[in-house]
Amino acid sequence: MSQSLAATAEPGTETAAQEGEPTRNRLRPALVLGALGVVYGDIGTSPLYAFKEAVKAATSGGVSVPAAATGAVSLILWSLILIVSLKYAVLILRADNRGEGGIVAMLALLGARQARPGSWGALLLVVGLVGAALLYGDGAITPAISVLSAIEGLKVDAPSLGPYVVPITLVILIGLFLVQYKGVAAIGRVFGPVMFAWFLILGLLGILGILHNPEILAAANPLRALDFMFHAGFAVSFAMLGAAFLAVTGGEAMYADLGHFGALPIRAAWFVLVLPALILNYFGQGALLIADPSAIENPFFRLCPDWAHYPLVALATMATVIASQAIISGVFSLTQQSVQLGFLPAMRIVQTARDERGQIYVPVVNWLLAVATLVAVVMFGSSDALAGAYGIAVSMLMGITTLLAALIALRWGYNPILVFAVNGFFLAIDLVFFAANSVKILEGGWFPLVLAGFVALMMLTWKKGNELVEDARVLLRLPEDVFLSGLQHRELLRLPGTAAFLSAAEHGIPLHLSRFVERNHALMERILIITALYEETPTVAREQRAHVTILAPDFYRVILRYGFMEEASIPEGLACAVESRHLPPHVLDDMTIFVGHETIIAKSDDRGMAPWRENLFAFMQRNAERTGAFFGVPTRQVVEVGTEIEI
Repeated sequence: MSQSLAATAEPGTETAAQEGEPTRNRLRPALVLGALGVVYGDIGTSPLYAFKEAVKAATSGGVSVPAAATGAVSLILWSLILIVSLKYAVLILRADNRGEGGIVAMLALLGARQARPGSWGALLLVVGLVGAALLYGDGAITPAISVLSAIEGLKVDAPSLGPYVVPITLVILIGLFLVQYKGVAAIGRVFGPVMFAWFLILGLLGILGILHNPEILAAANPLRALDFMFHAGFAVSFAMLGAAFLAVTGGEAMYADLGHFGALPIRAAWFVLVLPALILNYFGQGALLIADPSAIENPFFRLCPDWAHYPLVALATMATVIASQAIISGVFSLTQQSVQLGFLPAMRIVQTARDERGQIYVPVVNWLLAVATLVAVVMFGSSDALAGAYGIAVSMLMGITTLLAALIALRWGYNPILVFAVNGFFLAIDLVFFAANSVKILEGGWFPLVLAGFVALMMLTWKKGNELVEDARVLLRLPEDVFLSGLQHRELLRLPGTAAFLSAAEHGIPLHLSRFVERNHALMERILIITALYEETPTVAREQRAHVTILAPDFYRVILRYGFMEEASIPEGLACAVESRHLPPHVLDDMTIFVGHETIIAKSDDRGMAPWRENLFAFMQRNAERTGAFFGVPTRQVVEVGTEIEI
């Protein structure tokens, strides 16, 4: 089994990762503590609502509370072991792209971005982008259900506070989104300790419940879960499966946050603290319901002594805010990767910490996510109602991740029989949970799917639109030799200084350069054609950043390469070119950077996309971040040259 579970480990990957990121692959306490706050915030707050929903799903079908509690505990236990422990912690974490994880990193490993239209690779790209878009739907639901479930703890001792649960939740969430612009570098230092305390409390509460009713330990036998599913009937079993899946939502963050902490600290945090604490708490809640079926309305808060209810509500609220922050930061990171790889338009990305990679703030995404989250709270009004909307997006994402991991293993040359056996087993589990969650579409599951569908549509439209624009550019772009030959037969006014023309292509003359010469009959003394490319690796070493080709005397083509986790900067790239002596220092003196400003005109013909998608692309292109600003060029150095392009 150990050999088959290594199906997604690329030979030499771990060594390469250790050389590039040595600190992330050491078992340092700080990294383990940080993983508690960032990676496990979501799954760590699942006991607030997952067990309750699973038991209610069974009792609504006529099953007694004690029987439902035992079945739910057994099902949740083995879901945590199979899906999170074996699939994610042991298997999926091996499918890293030089230490980075996530759907976009998987697509980069598979080279899906270069797939030809109509090919299997193109279909794979669509599936992968849908998987990435599902995180946005998850990002809107997670803060809503987490914070709501914590604030609902107030009703245990004070039922009269029920009408104030939604307003209090809205205030907390609005405050959370309002402070995003400050970044989480400072507040993030308390995430780990708070979640450490949270998991200790989860375990202690669970032990208290187990001591009062040890018979719940029988649920450790997987046959109890199978027996319950077999005898409860198809409808009840499916309903409980869908609800029990809430206990593993958040497990996908293990892979998504791989690049921030490394596999070893993530695994250590899970197996040493998180998994034991979750298991103990679920067993404790199950023991409570066997002894007192009336506690079904909120078994988590009923598990603690009366004097500790309000302190526990406060701690639960802090834990759910941390879980919400983790998913928001994950959405920011996914957005950055998608922009770098050409799946979303350029947008303003603010670095909130100079000394920590990944600490970013994306204003547009922050406020769109805020609107979606607040709408979810108002629309559904309780964690019970939101449970119907939660899970379907994550179950789809987990299935897509398993599929892509299998394709990566095959690409790396592993035994197809082992890959199909291991990944096929986990994919079958994913599909069962997806089917169980699919019945909740009309109960609210449509909400995250609509959000994900809209994001996926934008991603696919942006990528296809850029391909059409590039096809149009190719027809208008002059080859280098033709352009240089034409310069020799024209009398041009030579202006002092350097002109740098940004280009999207590695070959040919940018349209705004040929347009500038055509309309102004002049040219600077020194010319640079600069292209910034994002590679399908997380980072690119500084010494490999710039490649310079001399096209003619004082006429250079500069190719700058960045990883999809890096921020491209034209000034930094040119400095690298000078440092490596590929470019003379005087070329950077008195530089003006010319940027092509393209106006997209949608044509009603049979080529390209449907007219409404072409208009959507044109809208996205008009509202994208300015090219100069996106590449870190000072405003005073930028001159825009307009061009109209029909698609």
